[in-house]
Amino acid sequence: MLPGARSVPEEQVRIASTKMDGIRSQKAIQIRSRLGLSGKIKIKELTKSQIGQIEEMIGQDHVVHWELKREERADIERLISISRYRGIRHQEGSPLRGQRTHTNARTSRKQNRK
Repeated sequence: MLPGARSVPEEQVRIASTKMDGIRSQKAIQIRSRLGLSGKIKIKELTKSQIGQIEEMIGQDHVVHWELKREERADIERLISISRYRGIRHQEGSPLRGQRTHTNARTSRKQNRK
């Protein structure tokens, strides 16, 4: 099974690799073609060396799951530290992009009441 992927052994490699955060269909196709893998190959048909090659290529060329989360958290912390509107809205747990809050955004209003 591919690391970080929530996949089933019966899935094709290109579909399973898109389930990793940071990899979409175009990147999955690029990875598969650079390694010379067939378009229809399934995860259970991969050898350990092929899985290792996929892991290595993803690690070298692409920003994936934990790195994306870390960058996102750092961006939010930066917005909060410079007191930007979006940063303040993040702190409050309110909608950020101008959505109506009088009748909508119930979950964020419930959290703010506590």
